[in-house]
Amino acid sequence: MKQQRRVWAREELVLAFNLYCRTPFGHIHRLNPRIIELANKIERTPSALAMKMVNFASLDPAQQKRGIKGLQHASCEDKKVWEEYHDNWERLAMESQIAIGTLNNELLFEDESDEGHFLLTETERKVKTRLLQNFFRNAVLASYNCTCAICGMSLRIMLNASHIIPWSKDRRRRVDPRNGICLCALHDRAFDRGVIAISDKFRIIVSDMTKIKTASRLHQVGLIEVAGAMILLPDRFYPDKEALAYHRENVFMDSRGK
Repeated sequence: MKQQRRVWAREELVLAFNLYCRTPFGHIHRLNPRIIELANKIERTPSALAMKMVNFASLDPAQQKRGIKGLQHASCEDKKVWEEYHDNWERLAMESQIAIGTLNNELLFEDESDEGHFLLTETERKVKTRLLQNFFRNAVLASYNCTCAICGMSLRIMLNASHIIPWSKDRRRRVDPRNGICLCALHDRAFDRGVIAISDKFRIIVSDMTKIKTASRLHQVGLIEVAGAMILLPDRFYPDKEALAYHRENVFMDSRGK
């Protein structure tokens, strides 16, 4: 008698999606140590977990353009988790981070109210912020394969997950990887200070204030010469054009200082 396949529980799907977000697409395969480790913990095969992650990739518009396809009959639950994340990144990112902590026997928060909302102490609020920032950073860097979108630097310790709309300006977009770009320390600072921006066609815009006579070699190569170039596009979670427009209108500075 053929053994019936075990249905994927919601928590397993959330864990799989979390791992999908923080794994470069080229590393999604059954031999990846992280996939093997999680598969063992949820009692799935590495092949099954890798395919589930590919299913999530097949729902991503950026991956669809590349012809990435998952299982022919992707679960409705896969699509539901995907849609839930895109409707509320902060809530689902937090749920997945807590699920990871639980899986690793880490007590992140002690108390929970009757309504299911965590009663956080100040220390726990800091833990929550750190978990969300960690999720965002890993998701953004993995999407760009740990490479600066402007200069191509791939030294991870020098890379940041740069918010397009600043963290303090839009809580809804804080953890959304489409509100992030992987940038090296130089270009992260320039983007954050409004020295550079990105067009709707993903080309680099450089403020006129960079055009000075005493420009150093780094200044010339890192800022002036990148004007008009295309950024490196990620494998998934393309930069959101509404967020890019916000940055150009509210952060980017022209020759007059705004």
